Amino acid sequence: MNIFEALRESHVRQREILDQLVKTSGDTPERDALFKQVKAELAAHERAEERHFYIPIMTDDNGIEPSRHGIAEHHEIDEILEKLDETEPSSPAWLAYARNLQEKVLHHLEEEEHKFFQMAGKILSDQQKEALSKPYLKDYQEALRQ
Repeated sequence: MNIFEALRESHVRQREILDQLVKTSGDTPERDALFKQVKAELAAHERAEERHFYIPIMTDDNGIEPSRHGIAEHHEIDEILEKLDETEPSSPAWLAYARNLQEKVLHHLEEEEHKFFQMAGKILSDQQKEALSKPYLKDYQEALRQ
């Protein structure tokens, strides 16, 4: 498995959880469980991706700005998660924030998969693509357990 395949696996999970989350209503155990799941998934993915994908890409001049952009989007996603944490789950505002989160994450994933991955593919050697997946997956799994 290379780094792109490893990242896409998490992207699929993020899309699935967010799709389920925005279909929930009220302060229900289902909404709470899905919100906890998406928070854990996003946090683990961000941590491992920044350490084991963005940082290696930043060693190339062509990778600096796209990596910074991706990290900035992670920060925006974290801010929406904070708003959701601070909002009563039964409030209509909560669902609006959840939809905003879904929109921001989907935009980020699309941009990553259709622009950033192509650029990164030119920067990383085939050996690096394979090698980066191992520490990414290890860090990702460790973060999910925390």
